[in-house]
Amino acid sequence: MRKLVYFLGLIGLFSCAQSEETNDSEISEKSIQTHLEYLSSDELKGRKFGSEEINTAATYIENVFKESNIKPYYKTYRDSFPYKNQFGYNIIGFKEGVDPVLKNEIIILGAHYDHIGMLKGAKIVNGDAIANGANDNAAGSVSILELAKYFSNKPQKRSIMFVLFSAEEEGLIGSKHLAKRLAKEKASIYVMLNFEMIGVPLKNTSYTAYLTGFEESNMAEKFNSYANKEVFGFFEKAKEYQLFKRSDNYAFYKEMNIPSQTLCTFDFSNFPYYHHVDDEADLMDISHMKNLIEEVIPGIEGMANSAQKEITLNK
Repeated sequence: MRKLVYFLGLIGLFSCAQSEETNDSEISEKSIQTHLEYLSSDELKGRKFGSEEINTAATYIENVFKESNIKPYYKTYRDSFPYKNQFGYNIIGFKEGVDPVLKNEIIILGAHYDHIGMLKGAKIVNGDAIANGANDNAAGSVSILELAKYFSNKPQKRSIMFVLFSAEEEGLIGSKHLAKRLAKEKASIYVMLNFEMIGVPLKNTSYTAYLTGFEESNMAEKFNSYANKEVFGFFEKAKEYQLFKRSDNYAFYKEMNIPSQTLCTFDFSNFPYYHHVDDEADLMDISHMKNLIEEVIPGIEGMANSAQKEITLNK
């Protein structure tokens, strides 16, 4: 009897270990919070382009890719570019597809990891000068890290490129550089999906996130079809404020004429701390972020595995 109990105990331990191993790549609130708190910590001083702190953030992102077994797209993870007598670094990870033909078609998932750094004058609040940028855009950056971890153990037919852009706050400089570089290299980019300010949920909508440039392509329609739910919707202010042209998606649309759009849950009323010192990690809704990341996965899988390119620009 004692041997049976011991044997059953071993089975239980093995099953538990197997379960933990299986869940290593799953989307985790703990992992989201850990990455978010570090990237928006005071230690990184707002991740200003050209600062020592954004270089530290870049190293952190590289290490996460390494731990997730995501390889560099180029010789290293860093896609370097000059700007205003300084160098910036887009950080690029790559998961090759398994289909011998379709793996040559690449899906880009991106977000900018820089922010505006230290504030001055009247923008200092109660002695706090650090614009931590939790929602803008540590939240989007964390989404890319979580998706890289998830897809590292999930074979897809098409390849997926995971990009963290720098110098977005300087005028979309990093994404402009990479889009031009990939176009010059004649890389076969199928779709680009950008994650921007997704740390707090939308209110009173039937969809989870809005998609900029909603009418430019059938991306929202296809994503919702792949997920069998309304993940993406239309937001009037996104069109009114021309948000399609104001984030890192736009350079890929302009250079490559491909479906390239941004998803967002900031609606100008649900979060009052845009470019503010109070854009802190403890104000982010972690369960919402986990839910959103999980909801976009079926859409990414649909794009990655369809026999034909089903997401197209609207004529």
